[in-house]
Amino acid sequence: MFGTRRGNSLERLSNRVLVVDDSEPFRNFICSNLGEKADVQIIGEVSDGLEAVRKAEELQPDLILLDIGLPSLNGIEAARRIFKVSAESKILFVSQEVSSDVVQEALGTGARGYVLKSDAGKELLKALHAVLRGEQFIGKSFSGHDFSRTRETASLDVPDDTTYTPLQEDREILHRHELRLYSSEERSLDSLASSPGQEPTTRTME
Repeated sequence: MFGTRRGNSLERLSNRVLVVDDSEPFRNFICSNLGEKADVQIIGEVSDGLEAVRKAEELQPDLILLDIGLPSLNGIEAARRIFKVSAESKILFVSQEVSSDVVQEALGTGARGYVLKSDAGKELLKALHAVLRGEQFIGKSFSGHDFSRTRETASLDVPDDTTYTPLQEDREILHRHELRLYSSEERSLDSLASSPGQEPTTRTME
């Protein structure tokens, strides 16, 4: 989308993005890479689920990049509450959770996309733009799954006001991923800007 003319050029309006993740290195990775894009403006960083709801209500962002394993309130429940206070915001989950049931429940909140943190270097920018266009984006790691069920038929029950706790194995995988992902910022930037390999799933949301 475009705004008014400034001088002889047409000013491009930025999509306002709220980043929600309790991992500071991962937030830094997102902000340092997406913050330089002309069509993206990082308007806030949050590490807590309840604070994410408050910030969404206050800032009314165009897009929220949301983790699942958050303190105080898990990301899935946070998404449900966010849509009540910031109905126009779009949500893209970026998480290490690989369970198809968790992905289904996350999408069942009304979120537009899901990307694994381990795939974020290749998929995040593409996912962000797809979701902002109103399309659904499912990372290539889930290409063999059908996530067409609606919110009412999602089967995983995540209680209110609880913290979704990843398995210890998942935590170890995330730790190894973070060490690999943040050891070279230049390599991460190059990876984020590229899109090789199997194409992820995108479809227009009705």
